[in-house]
Amino acid sequence: MFVWVYQAYRFALAPTPRQERKLASHAGAARFAYNFGLALVKERLDLRAAGEEVEVPWTLPALRREWNRSKGGVAPWWAENSKEAASSGLFDLAGGLKAFSDSRRGQRAGARVGFPKFKRRGRGRESYRYATGRFGVSGRTRVQLPRIGHIRTHEPTTKLLGKTKSGRARILSMTVSRENGRWYCSLCCEVERDEPRATRSERSVGVDVGVRHLAVLSTGERIPNPRALKRTWRRLRRLQRRLDRQRRQNNPGCFDERGRAVRGARFVNSSRRMRTTQRRARSLHARATNVRRDAIHKLTSRLACEFPLVVIEHLNVHGLCRSGHAGLRRALHDAALAEIRRQLEYKTAWRGGTLIQAPTFYPSSKLCSACGAAKAKLPLSERTFHCEWCGLVLDRDENAARNLEILGQRVAASGAETENARSPTQVRPGSVGHRVDREAGSALAAHQTGAACEQPQAARNTH
Repeated sequence: MFVWVYQAYRFALAPTPRQERKLASHAGAARFAYNFGLALVKERLDLRAAGEEVEVPWTLPALRREWNRSKGGVAPWWAENSKEAASSGLFDLAGGLKAFSDSRRGQRAGARVGFPKFKRRGRGRESYRYATGRFGVSGRTRVQLPRIGHIRTHEPTTKLLGKTKSGRARILSMTVSRENGRWYCSLCCEVERDEPRATRSERSVGVDVGVRHLAVLSTGERIPNPRALKRTWRRLRRLQRRLDRQRRQNNPGCFDERGRAVRGARFVNSSRRMRTTQRRARSLHARATNVRRDAIHKLTSRLACEFPLVVIEHLNVHGLCRSGHAGLRRALHDAALAEIRRQLEYKTAWRGGTLIQAPTFYPSSKLCSACGAAKAKLPLSERTFHCEWCGLVLDRDENAARNLEILGQRVAASGAETENARSPTQVRPGSVGHRVDREAGSALAAHQTGAACEQPQAARNTH
């Protein structure tokens, strides 16, 4: 029995100088179409505010009609690139406008979304997307792109190539992007996988993620935090000071006598400064990103393969970053704690496991994993948990991981919903991992009240 899942394959490209210029031209065409559509929307909104009855192209079909009507005059070079480049820019603009309007109406969760802004060359992420045409994997180490041809890849593509030839995978779209000076292609595919089946083993694990250790398991194992950004922080600061010196040497008239930049001054970048910028991006930021990504993928894949039941806490990382110290915020971003939960959601679904997410304010660190007694306060400076009732002395993170495992076992035993798929024929990333506070609130309350009942009489009188 097989099921179809959505899965992405990402390859690093090795283009020739000619192909690299074409890739940059396609990314520039997407940026130009985006800015054209945004300028047109702003112009129509101003005319409507002045009292004129004009149509504002707010959706993707309307933006495409306006682009096809005007591209011969505003972009006579449009035929040099694939039509998908301009279409992807308009697609991004339509998504930004929809997110803005939904946020204004209160139909979008999360922080308030602002109005789209113009894209500038050299700022932000350069990318475009193929949805139609002849694109995909064309060889053992090659991918095919419309209007560009076959481009070599750094790693072999045989795994995806074999699945596409046998009919077990279908490529839906391809996104080409440049990150830290290197080009990548991401292929969104519909892949046939074996039907996820529950593992016969009854083992479960609680995972307490953090900064000191990337994860502490209820089994007592500690996964070290690679601290990718912290290891490169010294060299990064050195390159940043060099960039600042080069900027001041190239633009002496753009700074006042106090050394502050003059508002409205136009700065010129030299070739030396551009080389320093590329070195910072490729040798420091790119390496830190790859080290962090490798550690998280290895951790989540191992947990999803070995344990049929994984319990993790749903941390409010955004709130922690807003209220914490600058060093704590940097460490939280370096650890990428939310990415661990995101990967566990779809990896446990693929392997037939269950992911249980404890509530954000679940007191996993304050509960005793042996007797269930709860502490009123436990500052972060106390790294060892001392129970006043049963005398348990245990590492703080390991005690929290054990409490998460106990919570997961209680939720599983209470008959909570453990379906990992939206339908019996479709498994998608993000469809697994029910929240305890919504689907198993009774089990959570039973765990908290039951823990209080297990405390000695003196402990209950104290509280």
